[in-house]
Amino acid sequence: MGSNPTLRIHFLCSLTRVFHVFLAHRRANPIKFSQMRDAASFLSENVTSLYIWKVDQRDLGMDELSISFDRGTILIRGPLQIPNSSYDERSKCFRAQALHYTGIKSYLEQSLLDFNDQVENLVPCPELRRSRSSSNLRGYQQKALKTWEDSGRRGVIVLPTGAGKTLIGVKAIESVNAPAMVVVPTLDLMYQWIAVLEEEFGLDIGVIGGGESITNAITVATYDSAYLKAPHLGNAFSLLIFDEVHHLPAEGYRQIAEMFTAPYRMGLTATYEREDRMEKELPRLIGGKVFEIKPSELAGTYLAPYSIEKRIVDLTDEERGEYETQRRIFTSYLRSKRISLNGAAAFRRFIMSTGRSREARNALLARNRALEIALNSQSKIEALRMILSANEGIKTLIFTQHNSLVHKISRNFLIPSITHKTEKTERNQILDEFKNGTYRAIVTSKVLDEGVDIPDAELGIVLSGTGSSREFTQRLGRLLRMRDKKKARLVEIISRETSEGMMSSRRKSRLEK
Repeated sequence: MGSNPTLRIHFLCSLTRVFHVFLAHRRANPIKFSQMRDAASFLSENVTSLYIWKVDQRDLGMDELSISFDRGTILIRGPLQIPNSSYDERSKCFRAQALHYTGIKSYLEQSLLDFNDQVENLVPCPELRRSRSSSNLRGYQQKALKTWEDSGRRGVIVLPTGAGKTLIGVKAIESVNAPAMVVVPTLDLMYQWIAVLEEEFGLDIGVIGGGESITNAITVATYDSAYLKAPHLGNAFSLLIFDEVHHLPAEGYRQIAEMFTAPYRMGLTATYEREDRMEKELPRLIGGKVFEIKPSELAGTYLAPYSIEKRIVDLTDEERGEYETQRRIFTSYLRSKRISLNGAAAFRRFIMSTGRSREARNALLARNRALEIALNSQSKIEALRMILSANEGIKTLIFTQHNSLVHKISRNFLIPSITHKTEKTERNQILDEFKNGTYRAIVTSKVLDEGVDIPDAELGIVLSGTGSSREFTQRLGRLLRMRDKKKARLVEIISRETSEGMMSSRRKSRLEK
């Protein structure tokens, strides 16, 4: 610097500017002697930053600093590296995930650097005001929205199914009043959101999914379609709303959040936690949990009052013998290898070992056979028969883990079934017939766990499931929408003295906290 008078002058000017900023900051926050170390750190960090960067690029023969959007990333052209960026040899510039756009822009502005911002290319957007005035927020919804607003319009809101998450999203769109994209996991949810948004705003709603690709000021897309379109539309929206946001941390889907520049982000879900614990990615992607309310807090007021019951059944003698044999193979292997399956990570390591060891693979198969016996016991069929007989005429949803049990129940009790293989037209017909009272019961595996509105269901029967608290909460949620004087009941049928008992306790643990 000593041999370059231009650089020396700019450094002195920059130092003076930092000092004045420092004095202004301390006038608002009087400094104490004990804070002198902080003051020295402040000056050191900012002087170093400005010494390196805050010079007139033109006087030094440097290119103009600019940022632009490129296929889900931010290109940074200029003489410096910005935090969260890395040098791209192919483009001869620094590159960052689009996720960091707001941070990059703020960093440059706070550093007093001149730059050309070419990132956003927002969808044309009219004034977003709802045409309906009847759908006002309830108290807890207002609190949820305000908490999100106070968190910088970022974060996840956790509400039970039926508690009005969609309306909070609608109000967020109106509040931000800028181009918004809603991302959902299924086509059913996509069309549900479109119907609500059209009614609320009186606008043509864009749709990306199901073979359609129309972009408007408010657009609804499936996770799969948003992932495919992110490289091209990642700079077109100011607000992202992820419905059923627990899907977002999945390996592929998280790239949606990474490839969009939207500064404002909302997640909606009834079940924040994931079995793989990857919800830890959400604070980085859209913000952490900012508001949560449990089903029990709304039961009897905004949600139907509910009860959870457990029926214990005994395996048949033949089932018990085979169950014990298979469990013995599994547990003997664990003891011989001194393996403790004390968490999800330990179980994943065991699963990975089955690819290398035939003995481990045989142990896993034995474990799965034992579990299948417990989940699909003939005694459960008899218990189901008794429950249905005692609740004749009550609209009932029957949940199982395996499609084989779905089909068995459907044949034995002449109840319509829905699985992932059921065609959409048939599924919609079954649901319509259930709603109008033609059918009083439906048996399903996992398809109705999420994103299906079944307000008339009053009784849920869980014949089998996993240890997932999310699955259990979603199944309970199918019953909780308020209707007249409905009292919802969820009944679990559990095989006695099997591993299913531990699974039942685990899946209810978070609900009861």
